Amino acid sequence: MRGRMLAAVGMAALALSGVAYAQTTAASPQAQPEALGPTQSLREALVKTYNTNPTLMAQRQSLRSLDENVAIARAAGRPQLSGTAGINQDVVTRNIAGSNGRDFSATLDASVPLFAGGRIRNSVRAADTRVEAGRADLRATEGGIFTEAVAAYMDVIRDRSIVQLNRNQVRVLETNLQATRDRFEVGDLTRTDVAQSDARLALARSSLATAEGRLEGSEENYRRVIGELPADLAPPPPLPPLPADPDLATEVALANNADLASIAAQARAAGFDVRVARAERLPTISAVNTTRYTNLLGTADTATGGTSLIPNSTTSSGIGLSARIPLYQGGAAGARVRQAQAFRSQLLEQAIGVERLVVSNTRAAFAAYQSANDAIESNTIAVAANELALEGTRAEQSVGTRNILDVLNAEQELLNSQVLLVTARRDAYVAGFQLLNSMGMAEAEDLNLDGGPLYDPTLNYRRYARSWSDWSDGPRPQPVATRTVPADANSPVTPVVNRFVTEPPR
Repeated sequence: MRGRMLAAVGMAALALSGVAYAQTTAASPQAQPEALGPTQSLREALVKTYNTNPTLMAQRQSLRSLDENVAIARAAGRPQLSGTAGINQDVVTRNIAGSNGRDFSATLDASVPLFAGGRIRNSVRAADTRVEAGRADLRATEGGIFTEAVAAYMDVIRDRSIVQLNRNQVRVLETNLQATRDRFEVGDLTRTDVAQSDARLALARSSLATAEGRLEGSEENYRRVIGELPADLAPPPPLPPLPADPDLATEVALANNADLASIAAQARAAGFDVRVARAERLPTISAVNTTRYTNLLGTADTATGGTSLIPNSTTSSGIGLSARIPLYQGGAAGARVRQAQAFRSQLLEQAIGVERLVVSNTRAAFAAYQSANDAIESNTIAVAANELALEGTRAEQSVGTRNILDVLNAEQELLNSQVLLVTARRDAYVAGFQLLNSMGMAEAEDLNLDGGPLYDPTLNYRRYARSWSDWSDGPRPQPVATRTVPADANSPVTPVVNRFVTEPPR
């Protein structure tokens, strides 16, 4: 249990439902992008990300590799069995009494460690602690990927709205230009007015092309993170209540942040490594058993009369204790201890660095969230004021107190304020989610995803960490993440990818 919700913060879990995000609806109908088909929600996008994102899938496999270190460490404290067998044929035997010419031998060796100075016990503890660090890294990866997915989702919403605003602006300016030309034909306006309208239309078309290019980039980034091109995206649900001040947010982050949990576990594991290195100076005692079987394969020398003087086969077995007592290792033992201590010191210093980074990121996200909300408030007022100003300017231009340039400027100012409002709403939502991530509250467990059971990082550990089998290989590696290129056999990309995902022959 990670103590998710602190009573002082009063946070509800982020319920990613279909509730409309009240602050995301644009102030003007012009900001609403055209429908592209079936609507996709943020919850659905995050479920897709959770189940198919390659970075997240790779981190899960990395954790599984750490799980196996526990089984490897435990194996050092278990019985070890080994056997050897061989057959020998003498080629030249001259004047050697008792020579038999040919023999077969087999030996079975068994050993059980009884005392290793704490090396095995501390190796297991270090491996277990690194598994804890790996689970924290998986949590951190989940939060980071979800934050990236939310940013990609909001980027597409923002850029589609900006494209739609620019398209509307182009349509308005095309109408203005035609009206200006008509009035020029009847002598009501000058050629200068036509040129001004023509220039503004050209600039609007340029802005539209730039916005469309940015939108295409955002959609491709969405596909990279989430695994498919975006459909018609629904407004995101509201964020939960966030802390009222950065100090409270920092307190929650220091208690729950996954990166801090990971580096702390790594430092503890390094402490066990120091004990392992010290154990190299102590004796190692094992119980041993050796059984040997020899068969002369009917070639035993015989004395006169055919009576065998040497048995044709022999079997011997013995048990005992084996002790390895290091007396002097050329300074290697001390060097290994110092090396382990230095590595632990490195991790302790890095822990302070991670702590600084968490504090910095939390406060920066809080400031970005606050400033974006302030920008929303200001830009909402600006949009309303510019709409009123445009309406008044057009009315005044119709009676001759304003000119075409005044109308064009008013239209451009309205567009600019609308774009800033859309951008501020995107920035506020992304910064709020980044703040949740810094506080350790943007993981799958927190988001109430409805995409089936969540990935259990302990399942593989429970299955294999205590395994005694030398022949349990586990499942063959197969990619889980979805590709974003055609899987058709005629695709020129497919053979290149297959070189990486196809197992070599056994």
